[in-house]
Amino acid sequence: MRPEPIPGILDIEPYVPGKSKAPAGVKLHKLSSNETPLGASPRAIEAARAALTGLEVYPDGQASALKSAIAEVHGLRTENILCGNGSDELLGLLCQCYLAPGDEAIHSEHGFLVYNIQIKARGAVAVIAPETNATANVDAILQRVSHKTRLVFLANPNNPTGTYLPFDEIRRLHAALPNHTILVLDAAYAEYVRKNDYAAGLELVSETQNVVMTRTFSKIYGLAALRVGWMYGPEAIVSVLDRVRGPFNLNAAAIAAGAAAIKDRAFVEKAADHNAEWLAWTTGQLEALGLTVTPSVGNFILVHFPDAPGRRAADADAFLTERGFILRRVTGYGFPNALRMSIGSEEANRGAVDALTAFLDGGR
Repeated sequence: MRPEPIPGILDIEPYVPGKSKAPAGVKLHKLSSNETPLGASPRAIEAARAALTGLEVYPDGQASALKSAIAEVHGLRTENILCGNGSDELLGLLCQCYLAPGDEAIHSEHGFLVYNIQIKARGAVAVIAPETNATANVDAILQRVSHKTRLVFLANPNNPTGTYLPFDEIRRLHAALPNHTILVLDAAYAEYVRKNDYAAGLELVSETQNVVMTRTFSKIYGLAALRVGWMYGPEAIVSVLDRVRGPFNLNAAAIAAGAAAIKDRAFVEKAADHNAEWLAWTTGQLEALGLTVTPSVGNFILVHFPDAPGRRAADADAFLTERGFILRRVTGYGFPNALRMSIGSEEANRGAVDALTAFLDGGR
């Protein structure tokens, strides 16, 4: 006899992060985890270093400096903000606090894998809504709403597709949800989007009692190693999550670096400009090679390969890895013949395109 986990845990497929190693002697270009090629703001690095002088002292359990910086930049009330150990923690807390065994939560067909994991970890039922052209479909989501639906997760833009829903579609979705259902807008890539019809969800949260928005410092702010995320929501929901989160869930370096990073608006704009330039360039180059690229507004692209022997995604992945270009397999997201490529430095982007050119040319 041995201890057994609660029912359903062993049915969960573990989350597998992107690869991060190249063969010995080959320069690594890691394009598998949607990390920024510009690194972190020098101000954030300086703030994190300063925080290391007090390692014997517990961090501020309320992350007050970080909340104040977020509130200042976005024009929010600190009472509506909750900070977490990455936005992943906040997504998990929502499931912990609002899902019971037998409840239902909806996510789209190619949505972030963490949603499915956290829903099932609570003994709840993950209801999957089909997408249209790799884009969330509001009608498909609404068709699956029932009296058991407690949460609806929507990544906007979505990972790994890079597609998004215009804000009028988000409003249409919310308007049709029952009051007891929370709409969770995961806006991890919001800072990269340059579309007039897009909004991360701040306004909708402010107007309602059943919408929350999560954000991360792991992408454009370059703080992935420190794990910093935040949620903006109605005070009642924030208060519920605040009751069960860890008392010191953010470390001191994370709090200091996050507060400094979000205030360095020039650095953020520089990162967004770099992404806009190379997202367009890389997409155009790969399409010119005859590859299909799902239109993306994030800092990554989903590249689809021919269904032919020696030319499939798995073959391309092996070919690229040998040359130090590490992309992300997305079979677990329902794309067995595609790779997700983060937008990297100029050197990495050009090198990956050259390598894919050689791959499609028979490896020469």
